Amino acid sequence: MNRKTFCISFFLRRVRTVKGMAPILARITVNGISKEVYTQCRTPVDKWDTAKGRATGRDKLAYEVNVYIDDFRAKVVEIYRTLQAEGFEGNVLEIKERLQSPGKQAKMFLEELTLYCEKRQKEVGVRITQLTSNKYYRLCRYLREYTKQECKKDDIRLSAVSYGYLDGFNTYLQTAHRCHHNGAVNILDCLRNFMLYCLRNEWIEKNPFKNYKLKEVAPPPKEHLSKKEIERLMEKPMPNLRLENVRDIFVFCCLTGLAFADVKELKREHLTTDEQGNMWIRKPREKTAVMSTIPLLKQPKAILQKYAFDLHCMESGKLLPVPSNQKMNAYMSEIATICGLNKKLTTHCARHTFACLAVEYGMPIDVLAKILGHTNTNMTRHYAKFSEQLIGREMQKIGEVFAAAN
Repeated sequence: MNRKTFCISFFLRRVRTVKGMAPILARITVNGISKEVYTQCRTPVDKWDTAKGRATGRDKLAYEVNVYIDDFRAKVVEIYRTLQAEGFEGNVLEIKERLQSPGKQAKMFLEELTLYCEKRQKEVGVRITQLTSNKYYRLCRYLREYTKQECKKDDIRLSAVSYGYLDGFNTYLQTAHRCHHNGAVNILDCLRNFMLYCLRNEWIEKNPFKNYKLKEVAPPPKEHLSKKEIERLMEKPMPNLRLENVRDIFVFCCLTGLAFADVKELKREHLTTDEQGNMWIRKPREKTAVMSTIPLLKQPKAILQKYAFDLHCMESGKLLPVPSNQKMNAYMSEIATICGLNKKLTTHCARHTFACLAVEYGMPIDVLAKILGHTNTNMTRHYAKFSEQLIGREMQKIGEVFAAAN
């Protein structure tokens, strides 16, 4: 069992001496953690006993200073005992807050997190995307459920968030909400950002995430289509207009590298034509606002022309009739079955397909990063996979070099 310690000492802030008078500060220490508080009292520097932390002399000023110090000490001790009686930890931050704001209640965890979510919402379009803001609100909802179930309370004190609370919440995410490990880590990352925000505002003494490791596991390789599979997809007649539209959008993404969020928001203003008459897509990514610069091939241009007078597109101002991500993925599963493709097709699969084909046919990684809207080529390498055909061709070149040498 850890022994709890509590003490108060007084000292002068000599660097703030004015006309021989320096302010007196109280150093409050609880369990080895200290905070300094101004006492709103000053004393002559030459009449201060550093060892005893008291004023010296028998004059009226020394007497009043020492009485003030004794009263201040008694007030801190009373606050410490009151906090413990109310069920609080009685740490230095709680004591300091109660000293400076006597009538103010201790900060509550979910109450402050809700305010933080509102703060993040105001940053949408400036520092974060709406999807990121939604993630913080989802975190708040899950935490309310977990706190109600685990603690039998609607809210807990901010200082009560501990390593055990975090670990229990992680388990709750993976059981009650069936989050995979990386999904739970992604949500806990948002909580860690909030706790760091609290730490910087000095609302808590220590970060409960200090010894809590959030490490994602390597995801399985992403599915992507080969050139022949894309051709099969393009040539296969679809049984209805719904699947035909989804197939066209998927192929468009395979040949441009656009992510689902970007193709959904693609508008006429994102199309430009250069001096040679070539058409380009120049669009900032929805996720990062980094500009994607994509020259359009013949097939993507034909798809855009096909939907130029589509009623849904004309009403929405978009270039393609893109449904929701969930519907796209569900319909792509049907299309994969129709085309005899034994792969799980998703909207993101198209982006990986483009990256893999680009590398397959010799596109430099820096150029590919520019098209995909990446600022770091390390991210681009996660998308681009080397096929056996490419490895074989490159190996053949080395064989030809050795053959020529002999």
